[in-house]
Order: sequence, then C-alpha cells, then structure tokens
Amino acid sequence: TVSTNINAGNRQVSAYETKSKNAKAEKDPTPAMVELLSCPNLVPGVSQVTMGDVQLEPIDHNIAPMDISGNGTDVSESAANVEDIDTEDMVNPQLVSVYVNSIYSYLRQLETKFNVRQNLLAGSDITGKMRGILLDWLCQVHNKFHLLQETFYITVSIVDRYLQVKPCKRSRLQLVGVTAMLIASKYEEMHAPEVADFVYITDNAYTKQDVLDMEQDILYAIDFSLGRPHCLHFLRRNSKAGEVSATEHMLAKYLMELAVIEYDMAHLRPSFVAAAATCLSMIVLGNSTWSPTLEFYCSYSSDEIQPLVHRLAQLVVNAQTSKLTAVKTKHSSSKFMQIARIPQLKSKTLLDLAKKAQT
Repeated sequence: TVSTNINAGNRQVSAYETKSKNAKAEKDPTPAMVELLSCPNLVPGVSQVTMGDVQLEPIDHNIAPMDISGNGTDVSESAANVEDIDTEDMVNPQLVSVYVNSIYSYLRQLETKFNVRQNLLAGSDITGKMRGILLDWLCQVHNKFHLLQETFYITVSIVDRYLQVKPCKRSRLQLVGVTAMLIASKYEEMHAPEVADFVYITDNAYTKQDVLDMEQDILYAIDFSLGRPHCLHFLRRNSKAGEVSATEHMLAKYLMELAVIEYDMAHLRPSFVAAAATCLSMIVLGNSTWSPTLEFYCSYSSDEIQPLVHRLAQLVVNAQTSKLTAVKTKHSSSKFMQIARIPQLKSKTLLDLAKKAQT
C-alpha cells in the first residue's frame, strides 16, 4: 500500500545525503562549420540567400510592432488612490516593469487554462487522505534534497493534474509522486536529482525503468504543459503591493503550503490562495489593512477572500494536532524564521477567525 511504501521511504529520507553537484563542466565541442555558398542578398535587387540547400527569405523591415495595448490593466486607468508600485523599477530593465501587469494578466489566464477541478479524485481508487499523506512525504523529500520552493508547488500541480485525468492504483501513487518531483526538478532546478536518487528514496519500491515509464505517462497526460502558475508567483507580487515585512511574507508562505496539502483546497486558483494568505498574515501580525492598492494588484476584494482567510486560520489551528507534520516541521526551522512557532498563531485573533470557517 502507499502508506507502507511511504513509511519505508521515510527511513531513507532521514538517511539520505544529497549528492554534491560540483562536477566539472565538460569542454564545449568544436562548433560545427557552416559553409556559406553564396550571399546574393548583399547585391541590390537579389531577393534570396542560399545557404546550402536552405532558401532564406529576405527580412521584411516593415513589420508592425507587437500590440500589447489590450493586455493587463494600467494603473492610470484605476482608482486615484491606487499606488503604482512599479514606478521605481523603471530604471532597471531586468524588472520589465513596462510589461509586468501584462505578465500577471497572462498568468491568471494560465491558471484558468490549467485548472484542477473540484473533487479531482472522484471515482478514483485514491482518496483525499492518501493524497495528503503523499504530499506530506514529498515535502520531506523536497526538504532533504534542498530543492527550490517552486519545485514543490510544481510537483503538487503535476500530481493533481495527472490524477484528475488518469486512473492510478494505490500501489503506484508514490511512484506518481516521486516522478512528478523528478519532472518538476528538471523544469526548475539548476542541478536536478537523478532518477536513481528517487528510486533510492522509495526504498527501492520501484525500479529506474518504472520511473522513466511513469515520466512519459505523466507528460503525455498533462500534454507536456508544465507552466501552470503557482502561489509563489502571485505572493511575491502581493507582498510588493502590500509592502509587507519579511515576517509577514514568510507567514504567508507557511499558510500556502498548508493549503496545498489540503484536498478540499486543491481546486482553488493559486492567485486566490496567495491573496488570502497575504491577508491573513497581515491580520495576524497586526497590519489588517486590505488597501485599494492590494485589491488592485491581487484582483480580489476583501469580501471575496474572507471565507478562505477563515479556512486558512482553521488550517493553522488544526496543524497543532495533525498527523501530517512535514510543513509545520519545515517552517519551524531557523531557515524559515521558525514562523510556525510564533505566538501569534495561538492568539485570540486567529482562533476567532478559525471559528468562522465553514466545515
């Protein structure tokens, strides 16, 4: 069963030591030589360039520039009390402040396109509880491999999108999980763990070929689409708009990771979860103002996110006694500012919000 495999894997997690990635880069191979047979376009009136057997059309210098006028929302078109948070970034071209609103508009389109449906496991042999156990274990694996935060969110997204379209036996659920993390690592990491590492971490419950076969199956099932936005994309924008402190930002990340483990929240849009996490972290730490600027950049009003704010508060309370401890343990470490241990998470303010959650 999946619980047996995962428990076996847990023993390997504690003993696992991340391999060094300091291997020397190989020398670049000698560049291939391309013979330019003729270059008649240098002569006036000649319309083509011949490079071997390839016919290249001349460049059209009259191409109209790309029209981006309909993408995103300009701050100047919004209410007068909305601050333009990108003004100071105009001097830094790497921050692409001219396009940032269009980029986030596009990300919101993508989260709708690559959505996860509600009750994604309906009719499946897998239950929401099994999904929670798997993701809790994957959180431990992710932490031991020292992977990027983005990799974990992409892993969860791949798992959910696969399970909602493909039937999966319980004995193969852990295989789906480690393979999803392998794919996410290849997509996001500079130095991804090897296939053998993921086989080892399952206590050799599966073979290398099992992982490779599952990798193909997953990629075909999700149509090779790995670009679904995750909560962190939107949280970073929210934190900038709200001018939140490092503690508030870290608390919001803790709230989001608690949320992705929950089966009944798997279908929620990442931007929605990020907005509610931002709001709750500000309330708990004493800054409860959901300003017009935050509403504009998050695209959600305070009234829209309140039910989810209450649900997140309930998750924090439940985390104190939950058997799924990986997220809480992770965020209790100094690396994450021991945010899961702050006294405000036991305050009357948070407890009152948790009581309002609909069960």
